[in-house]
Amino acid sequence: KILDTRKTTPGFRYPEKWAVLIGGGVNHRMGLFDAILIKDNHIDSCGSIENAIVSTKDYLDQNNLKIPVYIEVRNKEELDEVIKHNWIDRIILDNMSPVETKESVSFIQGSFQVESSGNINEKNILEYAEAGVDFVSMGSITHSASIIDMSIIKV
Repeated sequence: KILDTRKTTPGFRYPEKWAVLIGGGVNHRMGLFDAILIKDNHIDSCGSIENAIVSTKDYLDQNNLKIPVYIEVRNKEELDEVIKHNWIDRIILDNMSPVETKESVSFIQGSFQVESSGNINEKNILEYAEAGVDFVSMGSITHSASIIDMSIIKV
């Protein structure tokens, strides 16, 4: 499935995400409120991926929240840490090559939803899809969507 991202034109998020649905894509998140996405900058600021995961779990438990949690991994070492936490909903393979993606999907063995993200476009999306991921996210389907050239002629 092709996912959009939150990277939308200011003030046009809802129509752009609606266009993705009409075109057969899937909306990733509408905002920061409907899922937790642990990104590389969160991991770096926490000192490690393990610290970021523990902090997130503590926050969810303390606030009695039941929302999806997605986490980006940049390499095999981070992936090794994440798979120990079966409460995480989705692993996002960030900026991995198609070969690294296929190896990671094989390692995960269906235990988590898997998404590929980063530098994916219409030229290479098939390679990522064939690597066995559940989702491929492309910010370009909203932030770089091309316009159609049309006119209305009165007859």
